[in-house]
Amino acid sequence: MAELQEVQITEEKPLLPGQTPEAAKTHSVETPYGSVTFTVYGTPKPKRPAILTYHDVGLNYKSCFQPLFQFGDMQEIIQNFVRVHVDAPGMEEGAAVFPLGYQYPSLDQLADMIPCILQYLNFSTIIGVGVGAGAYILSRYALNHPDTVEGLVLINIDPNAKGWMDWAAHKLTGLTSSISEMILGHLFSQEELSGNSELIQKYRNIITHAPNLDNIELYWNSYNNRRDLNFERGGDITLKCPVMLVVGDQAPHEDAVMADSGGQPQLTQPGKLTEAFKYFLQGMGYMASSCMTRLSRSRTASLTSAASIDGNRSRSRTLSQSSESGTLSSGPPGHTMEVSC
Repeated sequence: MAELQEVQITEEKPLLPGQTPEAAKTHSVETPYGSVTFTVYGTPKPKRPAILTYHDVGLNYKSCFQPLFQFGDMQEIIQNFVRVHVDAPGMEEGAAVFPLGYQYPSLDQLADMIPCILQYLNFSTIIGVGVGAGAYILSRYALNHPDTVEGLVLINIDPNAKGWMDWAAHKLTGLTSSISEMILGHLFSQEELSGNSELIQKYRNIITHAPNLDNIELYWNSYNNRRDLNFERGGDITLKCPVMLVVGDQAPHEDAVMADSGGQPQLTQPGKLTEAFKYFLQGMGYMASSCMTRLSRSRTASLTSAASIDGNRSRSRTLSQSSESGTLSSGPPGHTMEVSC
């Protein structure tokens, strides 16, 4: 393993009352498929896995996950787990542009970089949180290394390779749209893009003016050349750990959940996602005495006041019914929790 580089930084974010700055260490490690950069927050907790994140195309760990992990109710979770935020090669801040002809790793090879990260950190197990391409990468890693993954949160995952019709549509779109617009179409739904909200303007600016846009295009191409994960529900090829599947409510294929759906719930609905994540962790046996989130408190109050009017009304799909009391039955190993944000 080649020489490791370590940089001490402090996360730039407004602090909550009584909160101290959270130290972060950024590392680079050589792998069989090139160098990979990752940032570690917090210290390892005894007998607890690390939370390891992997971002989507067009983003890095900050632009993909900061709104979620800076959310107020998320602080209780991050105090209980060390976090490892992985940047895909060439996606980290200040990354140099790869030379012409550089062979970017496939998504399978990106997954094969993760053991080098865990070996360096001496971490034995993780809970993975991935979005889009990152969700695929973590799923591939979990299939190859099931004993090291205790749980997965997969946001907007598409486990399928592109079919011929998809390829034809992709090529046709490429003739009329820029790389940045195609990536925006992957990240967000057409309704969101048409609305051109402040969030859309922000991320359009980030991607369009990214100094490493050539690198982003390479990651985009690897995503579009992904292999089929060949999942079989109840079959031999399946994720052995508990899984929380998340899809944005603006997604065109919301009912399917596992679809290339667009929408970024970790950016637009951090409260709902935090609440669901907390119940997911409780279902895995962690944070049993966790405090109720602000969202749950407001929902519980609303349900209490409305009980005499409609006591039998079913809840939204956002959480399972058992989460209403602050718990989630873990069920057998490999159970799936589906969330719409």
